[in-house]
Amino acid sequence: MKRLRKVVTRLLCVFALVAAGIAVGGTSAEAAAPNRWGFALVDIPSGIPNPTHQAGSWPAGFNVTVSPMGVGQFLVTFPQIGTTARGIVHVTAVSTGPVSCQVQRWGTNGVDELVIVQCYQFPGTPVNSAFTVMFQESSGTVPPAQGGLAYVHWTGGSIGSTFNSLGATNTVIPAGVGLWTVTLNGMGTGTQAGGFQVTAVDPQAPARCKVAGWLTSSAVQQVQVRCFDAVNNPRNTAWNLTWQFRRAITGGAAPPAYFGYTFDNSPATAGPYVPVPPNVNFNSAGGAVTLQRTGVGHRLVNFTGIGVLPDHVQATAFGPGPEYCNIFTLWATSGGVVWIRNVVCYFSTTPVNHPSFVTYTSAV
Repeated sequence: MKRLRKVVTRLLCVFALVAAGIAVGGTSAEAAAPNRWGFALVDIPSGIPNPTHQAGSWPAGFNVTVSPMGVGQFLVTFPQIGTTARGIVHVTAVSTGPVSCQVQRWGTNGVDELVIVQCYQFPGTPVNSAFTVMFQESSGTVPPAQGGLAYVHWTGGSIGSTFNSLGATNTVIPAGVGLWTVTLNGMGTGTQAGGFQVTAVDPQAPARCKVAGWLTSSAVQQVQVRCFDAVNNPRNTAWNLTWQFRRAITGGAAPPAYFGYTFDNSPATAGPYVPVPPNVNFNSAGGAVTLQRTGVGHRLVNFTGIGVLPDHVQATAFGPGPEYCNIFTLWATSGGVVWIRNVVCYFSTTPVNHPSFVTYTSAV
């Protein structure tokens, strides 16, 4: 326990130093190989979580580990991939109830990358919950023909880390309490294409963040990020955002062979259906991507041909209101097929049909 306190103290210091040294506007100094990446399904309070749902760029023989820090609070250690370049973290709750999880802090401790995750049950009660968590840090550039990847960490007052696979600049403009306009320059696709993930980062209080609106042109991807507190009021907080287009959420110039994403933009459709325009769906094997209602607020997401262990799922809500989404239970991967049963969205504690982004990746 003494050693854990020392590790956490160091992580808090790292977080404070990084946050203090960032300027608004951001550059691509981190500029598109996956220098370091890792993911895990954290389904136990202590030890090595599910080995079939964790992988990373660390050497063979190492594993993700988790340690409890408090009710709903966990320290996740990604081994051997620590980096002062900061990178990005995303987390999604895996729960049968109205639970959301957020990042509190992340940073390097020696050779390891540490992430502190906190989960809450509406309206802001700390609760122990399973969750998926991923970290990645990229640099370099990728030709547009190979897709695109961009991420932004907003510290609450400035851009803390940023990446754009074309080497262009990402910008963030505050637009009101709990509202920001994010522009990913050079990433234009003409019509909506790709997918987003957004995660709240708040070490002090419950927070939930999502994509509230999405515009695209031939030059940029532009979205609004909205964040809310435990009881649905707008909240100024830090957050992480990633956009992917024909690239895995883990980033990089050499993506895995098996990955996909989709944008459930017609949640009232019972399905099975395929969202449009076509480029909001991607399956790296060319297989089907379909969504189907299995209950109010429950969406079964199916990817064929890319289900290969070890693998990972993230989900985030879309729309201007305080709705949020999580994953109901562990997804199934068999015979190359992935069934995510289910992505579930809530208004407060009530399941509702609501748009969401879903991303899947294998490590292979």
